[in-house]
Amino acid sequence: MTLRFSVSSIDGAGRCGKLETAHGVINTPAFMPVGTAATVKAMLPESVKATGAEIILGNTYHLMLRPGAKRIEEFGGLHDFMSWPGPILTDSGGYQVMSLATLRKIDEDGVRFRSHIDGSYHKLTPESSIEIQRSLDADITMAFDECTPYPVAETIAKESMLMSMRWAERSKKAFKQKRGIWSFWNCSRKHF
Repeated sequence: MTLRFSVSSIDGAGRCGKLETAHGVINTPAFMPVGTAATVKAMLPESVKATGAEIILGNTYHLMLRPGAKRIEEFGGLHDFMSWPGPILTDSGGYQVMSLATLRKIDEDGVRFRSHIDGSYHKLTPESSIEIQRSLDADITMAFDECTPYPVAETIAKESMLMSMRWAERSKKAFKQKRGIWSFWNCSRKHF
């Protein structure tokens, strides 16, 4: 299936649309509950669906640490693992790594960090973030980025943005098309 995005209505600068994925249609703008560790806290998948949610967000950082992307892949991917039949977006892990300020080291290659769970060392790069998201079988994958803290000097914000752009290029090169998978570089500017 080729992913499709179509605009269904426009009102001034606002617009509504439909994004078709391998696991269903998402009407935009969308309400997206957070299923950080492969579950929306205190809710069954049927209860999440009953809210009108069409997509859930999964967290790459947390899932790579526990239970692990390969283990989830062995269970048939995140959809089977969490019993969610609809679309799933996975973040890149960049925000969570940023929040580990005292446990991480950022350089051009990526981020080395210690797990907040057991102190073990890990490395997350644009390439490994995309590979983890592929193992999770996400419908929508995000490019790895550096989340700049606020407030910050303009020079540091610029350096961070430029590195995130270089990381986005590396993420794009690492991305392997899979049936129904959407990534930010599949979009043309006319969609935004």
